[in-house]
Amino acid sequence: MPVDNLWKNDRPDMHETSLSLLERLRHSPEDESWNRLADLYTPLIRAWLRRYDVQDSDANDLVQEVLLAVSKDLSRFEHRGQPGAFRGWLKAILINRLRKFWRARDRRPQARGDSDIDARLAQLDDPASEMSRIWDREHDQYVLRQLMALAEPHFEPKTWKAFCRVALEGARPDAVAEEMEISRNAVIVAKCRVLSRLRQESEGLIESSSGFFAKS
Repeated sequence: MPVDNLWKNDRPDMHETSLSLLERLRHSPEDESWNRLADLYTPLIRAWLRRYDVQDSDANDLVQEVLLAVSKDLSRFEHRGQPGAFRGWLKAILINRLRKFWRARDRRPQARGDSDIDARLAQLDDPASEMSRIWDREHDQYVLRQLMALAEPHFEPKTWKAFCRVALEGARPDAVAEEMEISRNAVIVAKCRVLSRLRQESEGLIESSSGFFAKS
């Protein structure tokens, strides 16, 4: 396949310059971007609620409370290019809701002392703690996986395969070019196109300077 045709059928909206997901939400909070953010974060929030002993019967309401707080204050949130600003802000909202939940009447676990949940939440709240670092790491890995799943359908299969072979599997561009019977330049451009989109969509959500993006 000629180089120029490798992306012939990629959807053009994926290659247009546009605002990041957070910026789109700040400007148009009622559009599909909000549903995208909610879908993106609901499983992660639910998983962390389970870590703090919230039962499934209460998790739905708490997830909605967290997302409602995000929606209410997002217009005032500005990450200003600060690494991890959104995940830190989201964590603070999560901690606040969990504290309110467990301090409510008759909602403290029967078999645990009153100080236990507060101590565990204090660890999560401390940016220097191991639990806080776990949150940062799991948040970034999770969001990146979700963004990749959302991005993949917008690229031609060959584009995505070339990207995965080089950026995810660590294969050399010349080896991938030979394997896929395309030029080395086509492989490099495929990687750059997908990475550019992922960086754009993840701006403000995860640290583009670390982990996956740093290695890529």
